[in-house]
Amino acid sequence: MNVYDIIAAGLAAPAGGALNRMKLGLISSAWLGTPVDTARGIELTKQIGFDTVDIFADPLEIDAKERRLIRDTAQANRLPVVATVCCALGIADFNKPVREFHVRRAKSYLDFCYELEGRNMLLVLGEYIWEQEVIAPADQWKWAVEHTRELAEYAASLGLELAIELEPFHLSLVNNVERMSQFLRDVEHPSARANVDISHLSLANDAPSELAKLKGRIAHVHLSDCDGKKHGDLPPGRGVVDFPPYLQALKDNGFDGTVSIELEYSPEPAKIVEWVREAYTATDRLMSQVGVRN
Repeated sequence: MNVYDIIAAGLAAPAGGALNRMKLGLISSAWLGTPVDTARGIELTKQIGFDTVDIFADPLEIDAKERRLIRDTAQANRLPVVATVCCALGIADFNKPVREFHVRRAKSYLDFCYELEGRNMLLVLGEYIWEQEVIAPADQWKWAVEHTRELAEYAASLGLELAIELEPFHLSLVNNVERMSQFLRDVEHPSARANVDISHLSLANDAPSELAKLKGRIAHVHLSDCDGKKHGDLPPGRGVVDFPPYLQALKDNGFDGTVSIELEYSPEPAKIVEWVREAYTATDRLMSQVGVRN
């Protein structure tokens, strides 16, 4: 077992460990639209102090060289990849060929995650179309459940998990903890688990205590700030989210995985390194305050 394998193995500690220590990661989308390229972004992620990285890249869009570059650069920097990030907004479309395409595309993300020796694929489901009119909401929910179960089965065959993201928007299929819990019950597959974004919980008006409903079923966590009214992806401290109670609730419910900072569409792309470093410093401080920083 090489050093990279040892670090990655450390991510797989069983949930509910005595210390409940969490890794701190960064989603690579932070670097999109900035002067920082793929390899340099991974190098900077390590240099700033992050434990892990999540890869935001479409395997149908990048070529074999880019895929190899991501894997080799992460390994050279001893920075384990935890997740690939897949937005499959058509997975509950009323057209069967559209749904089937999104399933095939999501499976390519799972293959990519396997190549990168990751742990899970973040799955972003879509929204009900036409304001829940015309197409029955129950049918859209059913299609999402069926195809997520298919993806969970494929993930399991690769030794991976799905981390289904809670999106706080009004028409999102899974937009609060209660809906997430119901969705996971309906999918009924051990490899289908939850991703929770702390700012999304705040926007959904879900109190930290709600996380008890997902105990043992949280695969991954996102963290960013917002203004309390709409999606923000800001460094902690630039918005209004009260992070410590949520981090404490994660700890109390046995989560000891990775908390990944999500920063996208920086208002000053030329200053992205400062933006990411600010987010790292603030989040490291918050996690240390609660006693969960690995």
